[in-house]
Amino acid sequence: MKTIDELLAEGVSGKRVFVRADLNVPLSGSTITDDGRIRAVLPTVAKLAEAGARVVVASHLGRPKGAPDPAFSLAPAAARLGELLGADVAFATDTVGASAKETVAALTDGQVAVIENLRFNAGETSKDDAERGAFADQLAALADLYVGDGFGAVHRKHASVFDLPARLPHAAGFLIATEVGVLKKLSDDVKRPYVVVLGGAKVSDKLAVIDQLLGKADRILIGGGMAYTFLKAKGYEVGISLLQEDQIPVVTEYMERAEKNGVELVLPLDILASADFPDLKTKAPADFVTVDADKIPADKEGLDIGPKTRELYAEKIADAETVFWNGPVGVFEHPDYAGGTSAIARALLNCDGFTVVGGGDSAAAVRTLGFDENAFGHISTGGGASLEYLEGKTLPGLAALED
Repeated sequence: MKTIDELLAEGVSGKRVFVRADLNVPLSGSTITDDGRIRAVLPTVAKLAEAGARVVVASHLGRPKGAPDPAFSLAPAAARLGELLGADVAFATDTVGASAKETVAALTDGQVAVIENLRFNAGETSKDDAERGAFADQLAALADLYVGDGFGAVHRKHASVFDLPARLPHAAGFLIATEVGVLKKLSDDVKRPYVVVLGGAKVSDKLAVIDQLLGKADRILIGGGMAYTFLKAKGYEVGISLLQEDQIPVVTEYMERAEKNGVELVLPLDILASADFPDLKTKAPADFVTVDADKIPADKEGLDIGPKTRELYAEKIADAETVFWNGPVGVFEHPDYAGGTSAIARALLNCDGFTVVGGGDSAAAVRTLGFDENAFGHISTGGGASLEYLEGKTLPGLAALED
């Protein structure tokens, strides 16, 4: 896989460089609520611009239906990128149409442009190779070189991620190089004890990675909505908590395998439970009780791990040489249910080992709850991509960057 340093050494001045970034930032209207993914691609874009490249940045945002939708415009991301670069960033109001062609043609050496949301074109996500390829051909006409730096999308077989690199000389950006290096430390060159914290809503989203980790991790700590399927598998009452009953047989088998393999699979000791899901808009005070994990009332839903669990999980993390955390362990968006996720973040900060926060909601939680993201070993920009890599899958966007 060619690095961006190698590409820069060959010379990029005056060349149009297509940077596939991940600017899929959360928006409240047109206001960006977390610009972490924009800042993550900044080193690549800035370095190319400094070297005299004419930089064309492209990304998806959200899940539009293959047609323009103002709610998913990249205009706010383009404006924020300009603020972070300290330079004007041009914005094309389409992907491969007149605006994109004119905007790119008007670039001078060292200038940057962002084209509109790639998913406004159905060819970007099409399962039909020909349709995807046709869109990739149109994108290729905008550039001379390709740099892949949208780690959050490398597990997708999309036109700009998979097909476009085959049409242009290509290299991996700084972000992708960093992410892959970190993931190798979590899979091929692990320092022990190796502790994994898994949260999030659905256990089905994590089954494949748990399957792999049962042969690699020393301890797996379970939280979030997925924990209730594990607790139910132990025969506990989980009330109206999030539950995937069809996954209980698999979860049961995993618990048995963990014991056989000598892997500590640790479940919550206590839970914050309520009959009402919290109001996340006004964040009105929640009405909850703290109960033992095997005594959740039938009319209540578990919404966070309790104080005994927070203390236990911190102890399990304390001596780790490697920690991977993916998924909040409670409804952290509400202050009354953010305590568990905050406790996990603090435990990682207090750990002397290599700590990795695995993208998506976990990264957003770290920033939302006010933690210094630079204090962690690494905060990934791609939760799904990280999980699929750790599952042992071939990621299309990384395969496409191989020479």
